[in-house]
Amino acid sequence: MDKLTIDTPEQVHLEFVLAGLGSRFMAVFLDTLIQIIVFLVVIFSAIAWSRIKFFGDTTPLWITALAIILLFCLYWGYYAAFEIFWKGQTPGKKWAGIRVIKDSGRPINAFEAISRNLLRAVDWLPGLYGVGVVTMLLNDKHRRLGDFVAGTLVVHETSDREPQVFFSGAPLGDFAIPQAAELTLQEAELIETFLARRLDIPGDVRNSNAQRIAQMISTRLNIPLEARPGNDEQFLELVVREFRSRAKYR
Repeated sequence: MDKLTIDTPEQVHLEFVLAGLGSRFMAVFLDTLIQIIVFLVVIFSAIAWSRIKFFGDTTPLWITALAIILLFCLYWGYYAAFEIFWKGQTPGKKWAGIRVIKDSGRPINAFEAISRNLLRAVDWLPGLYGVGVVTMLLNDKHRRLGDFVAGTLVVHETSDREPQVFFSGAPLGDFAIPQAAELTLQEAELIETFLARRLDIPGDVRNSNAQRIAQMISTRLNIPLEARPGNDEQFLELVVREFRSRAKYR
């Protein structure tokens, strides 16, 4: 497996397993199948509506126009929309266990999702992602043209254990950190990325990263060391739990 280590601006080392051709084609296969099914449903629905006697012998222009718009959105918007709202995943990527992230290790935003998928038509040329495959084979991070333009990578999810180990410890009683509401979304994403990837990081690096992030967050939120509950990782878990439960974030 090709592993990638990213050094964040906060001096935190994050490790990812790069997705190769096999897993990415698995994802494309399912996504393309879904698109074809929806495409056929739209076409047959438009034909069925056009046959309704209420409309007479001619197909109303609005049915044709609506079908064209839906097919256009399906082709150009399917991948971008899912990657925006599913945090870098489509149904196919979820099935294959892969995700799109920024080359900084952070989650992608709408701009990156849209820009990388606008190049999909070029990566497809001359057929079956010919340009994309060649481009992926010529670089060690398996990026297609869309990834270069958007500054993104496709990586494997950490492991099947990730949902259970994102929070490894039980909540620390009724202990609360109201200052967590002052976290920025970028800081929360950094904490979550570290917590989700920590099992893949060597023990000494993991401990030093947890200490560094906890110190940075404590300083930012003005939380004294003696007021922090548990160890560094438990403190980070509690902070991000608090942040995600705040009305401000919602």
